[in-house]
Amino acid sequence: MEENIIIENVQNAIQDGILLIDKEQEWTSFDVVAKLRNVLHIKKIGHAGTLDPMATGLLIVLVGRKATRLCEEIMGHEKEYEAVMRLGVVTDTQDIWGNVVGGDETAAEEVSDSALSSAVLSFVGDISQLPPMYSAIKIKGRKLCDVARRGEEIEREPRHIFVRSIEITDRNGRDVSLKIRCSSGTYVRTLCHDIGAFLGCGACMSALRRTAVGEYSIANAHLVSEIKDGSFIYSIE
Repeated sequence: MEENIIIENVQNAIQDGILLIDKEQEWTSFDVVAKLRNVLHIKKIGHAGTLDPMATGLLIVLVGRKATRLCEEIMGHEKEYEAVMRLGVVTDTQDIWGNVVGGDETAAEEVSDSALSSAVLSFVGDISQLPPMYSAIKIKGRKLCDVARRGEEIEREPRHIFVRSIEITDRNGRDVSLKIRCSSGTYVRTLCHDIGAFLGCGACMSALRRTAVGEYSIANAHLVSEIKDGSFIYSIE
């Protein structure tokens, strides 16, 4: 009897629940979903909040029809990131994997810790952010990243975001480690780009890891390779 109850509970969890995944680098968010569909043998699986392929960290996967209805609610939660900002380099994608289009390495090396701290703190609070061209945002039915890949640029309106906190956790020459807590819709690579512009030397993001979404933490997440059944799925209740 007890064994039957355990089996039934696992089956119920597979049907509807939340799965916390620690996404690895070079995986797309869709890659994660596709793999889990095969492992769990269920088609109705989605995710709340895309992570770029080169980013790692917390990806919330929604399993089952009831769980996927929570997507918008979960996506609206604040996010926490650990990022590395490289001073002195500007790219077309605002991260280290794009084409270099500017920056001043010499000026970056001369940025003092106090100037860096002041610049970072100026981006805490309610700010406006211009969405990057290399993003999935649609304007007049056109996805910005598709337009950017054709070498074009279209006018975008700045978006209101809220940065609760930015902490400088380490500095190694031109590489600055940041811990950021921000509202949904914030582009961390754009934040790095804008801080670099403020300093006058330029900057881009060279690493990104999402560590929390609302109250969900990376500490409770699992690699895709660890998922064999519904054991790690949290009930939507």
